[in-house]
Amino acid sequence: DLDALIELLGDIRAGLTPSDRLYTRLLRDERDISVMFLVDMSNSTQGWVGVALKEALVLLAEALEVVGDRYGIYGFSGMRRSRSELFHIKHPEESYGTVVQQRIAAVMPKEYTRMGPPIRHLTKKLLESQGKIRLLVVISDGKPEDYDDYKGQYAIEDTRKALLEAKGAGVFPFVLPSISRPMNTWRICSGGGIIFLSMT
Repeated sequence: DLDALIELLGDIRAGLTPSDRLYTRLLRDERDISVMFLVDMSNSTQGWVGVALKEALVLLAEALEVVGDRYGIYGFSGMRRSRSELFHIKHPEESYGTVVQQRIAAVMPKEYTRMGPPIRHLTKKLLESQGKIRLLVVISDGKPEDYDDYKGQYAIEDTRKALLEAKGAGVFPFVLPSISRPMNTWRICSGGGIIFLSMT
């Protein structure tokens, strides 16, 4: 139910507890889709944003379990070029269950938002996957920034370039803002077929 999905995402961004009733009926079809979720775990996700992210990840995982798509969930943060961190929440080959739910519950704000390297890393993982259709969904507040010179226009352009590289390699990139007024998401997504999922 597309209307229910839009309402769910709107509730998450408004800080409300979303409904888990997303389906009108289940249609079985031949699908060959691989999805990677890349979740911002920077310091800016403190408070209700972090709580909403966890709720969203559980609902997304449970929805993908129903339709049977391969998917992975990874968080990212770091400090400076030498420490760009990717946190394993769920590998695509891994079953969804209590362990993955515990990892989602343990997601917490870390440090900075160096977006280019984790986007490139997950693009590589997607290209190695079996799916005919490969989707990369980046969930972030849209403000790439690190402790060093990775900030401002340079950080925006590097993030945009990483998404365009993914698109050029055959991965469909989506950017889902984790806040109602994402700071630079329009600029990051401009041109090149990067899809910005906006509920406003």
